[in-house]
Formats: sequence, C-alpha cells, structure tokens
Amino acid sequence: MRRLMMRDVKSVIVVGGGASGMIAAISAARQGAKVVILERLNRIGKKLLATGNGRCNLTNTNMDISFFHGTDPKFALGALHSFDYKQTIDFFDFLGITPKVEGEGKVYPYSLQSSSVLDVLRYEIAALNIMEKCDTEVLDIVPTRPGFIVKTKSGQLKGDSVIIATGGKASPQLGSNGSGYVLAEKLGHRLTEIYPSLVQLKLYEKYVKQMKGVKFEGKVSVGVKDKALRVECGEILFTDYGISGPPILQVSRTAIEQISKGKSPWVEVDVFPQYSKKELQELISTRLAYSGTKPLDFSFVGLINKNMIPVVLQCANIKDIKVLAYEVTEQQIQKIVEVLKNWRMSVKDFNSWDQAQTTAGGVDVRDVSPKTMESKIVKGLYFSGELLDIDGDCGGFNLQWAWSSGFIAGENAAKE
Repeated sequence: MRRLMMRDVKSVIVVGGGASGMIAAISAARQGAKVVILERLNRIGKKLLATGNGRCNLTNTNMDISFFHGTDPKFALGALHSFDYKQTIDFFDFLGITPKVEGEGKVYPYSLQSSSVLDVLRYEIAALNIMEKCDTEVLDIVPTRPGFIVKTKSGQLKGDSVIIATGGKASPQLGSNGSGYVLAEKLGHRLTEIYPSLVQLKLYEKYVKQMKGVKFEGKVSVGVKDKALRVECGEILFTDYGISGPPILQVSRTAIEQISKGKSPWVEVDVFPQYSKKELQELISTRLAYSGTKPLDFSFVGLINKNMIPVVLQCANIKDIKVLAYEVTEQQIQKIVEVLKNWRMSVKDFNSWDQAQTTAGGVDVRDVSPKTMESKIVKGLYFSGELLDIDGDCGGFNLQWAWSSGFIAGENAAKE
C-alpha cells in the first residue's frame, strides 16, 4: 500500500494591510498558504478608502511604462505584465466590483465608492481564513533556517516567507510611516532617495494669496532655467501657499526631484491653452475696444476670475488698473497676454508627507527580482507596492502597481 505524502502548508506573513498587502495575502492564500496580515493601525485598508477622492481609481486601461517613475522604471514591467490591468479588472469583477471606465481610461467601481473595494477585499480575506492582526507594529524581521521570526511589540511570529508591504511615507495618518524602510535596511537592502510625490507646490510669489480658491482649466509646465521638463493640462487651483490641482500633482515629482538636486525649479501656467498668443491678443484687443470708457480691470470681468484680474495686471506691470480701456496700448496688451500664456512662478517648497499621495524613491529595485518580487539578498523575503522605488502618475497607476506587485509577491511567497 502506497503512502500518500502530504505537503506541509506554507506560512506567509504579510507586513502591512494596505492595497498591496491585502492582494498579496489573497494571492498567497489562493495558493494554499496559511497567511497572516500584520497591520500597525486598528484596521486594514484605511488608505484605500481615500484613493480617487473616495471613489477608488482601481486602474487605467491606458497602461504604459511611461506613466511610471523611479531609478529604473522598467523594473515594473515584470509585475505589470504578469498581472495586468485586464487581470485586475477581472479579479475585482469576480469579487463583485463592476468596472466603470471614465475619461483617460480611469477605471472605478460602478458604485463609485472606495468602501466597496475594501468591503469585497475584506470579505475575500475572511473567506480564505486569512488572519488579521491589527494594532500590531513590527519591530524586526529575523531570518532563520528555515523561515523568519517577525518580532512585534506584543510578541513574535514564525513564518516560512515574509512580504513587506508597508507602503512608503505618504499620508502617514493612513498607515504609511516609513517603517518598512527601516526593516529593509536592517536586512541589507539599499534605499534610493525618498521624497513626496503627487503633492501640492509652494511658491515664492506672495500674490498667490490674493487668488486663493481661483481655479481654471489650463496648462502647466515645470522646468529649470530655460528648459521645460514636463507639461500637463487640467484644472489648476491657486491656494494661499501656492498651487494645486491634478496637473500640479503630476508635475510635482519633477519639481521636487530638481529641488533635491539643489536646483531652482519653476512652474509656468497657461491660463488660455486653447488660444495662441496672437488669437488671445486679438480677443483682448477687441474686448477693450468694446469696453471703451470702462476701467481696465472691469473690462476683464467675465473673461477671467475676478480675484485674478488685479494680479494679472500687476504682473503685466500696469500700475493704474483703473485706466480706461480705450487708453490701453498694444504694448500693454502684449504684456497681459504674456502673463496669461506664460505665467512663470518660482517653486519654493512642497507640502508635507501628510498631503502627499505617494512616495518617490524607496527600496532599491536592484536588490529585488522583477519577476517574483523576491529579495536577491534574503531568500523568502518579498517586497511589494509603494515601498519599492517605483511610483506612478495620477489616474490609477499607483494602485495598479500595488495590485500587480502584491499579487506576484503573494503568489511566489506561497510556492515551495
């Protein structure tokens, strides 16, 4: 009579209960592993609830490596191809999330609620008997032969594999406090420079306070000296400290990267991207001709936000903004057009980690396998998500990286 050999159930410890950690846990459990999630906060998935302004931009159908950044962005291709946006949509569709594709390929749950995504993930976690240990801060990860000992404030756990999915430093109030970097360094991994990304920018110009709350559809460029480094379009918002809005978040990484190199970046705003300079000059000249004896500042009411008018005229070096419209010279109109089309402001700083949506930099990908997410230094140790030196643009790219890297890490961590 033949003896049936039963394979030992592999145990996987996932450090971090964010998007990447949750999908890693599910992926590992589906491979038959016994999985536990260790989360520092009192519940898993808090940061996920804030994504997409509470709507959860799951992924993007226009997935391309050009939307990802880092020392070696192509590292992300392994995971993004192994678990792509179509598989992500299918994964969540199976869990109950009907996809809704909106502009620029952004994919949301049809309910337009981030809570829906967290609910189905937690339901699947419970169905797979994955243990959640919240209010559990990991202090150290010690490789043993075989497996690992994971030390926490409340005790220690033994596991065959460990996945570090703690996130970066962005939005620490939602769980990411940078603790994963300390764990990675202790285990011999290199880190690249870490700084906030997808965050608002602070400007030197004090007049921005006068335009607090002003928003418009425009174009923004960021650069240094005479070279533009990145251009984005969308809704731009002035604040009391500087400038915000989706296109500003997109270019913020470039601006902050230049600051970290000791350079002085600028942002240049085009308030009327739909018009050429010649067309805008003709429009304003005609408008002032019709205004006749109206004051110059009042002549722009209905064309641009009223709080912006005096600042634009000030930046165009027009001292008397009450001058009558018919008295304005062509040279002055040219200066106004120059401001509206090429309004350059100096970047002073950027908002804190609390305001940042993601982290640029992190665990050096040279120390990690792009196919499995396993460490090249410590066998059985895996990384996923924002902790790695990969970050994406707005539009679902960072979540796709979390899903892809987490799924691949979980799948491989559960294998023999």
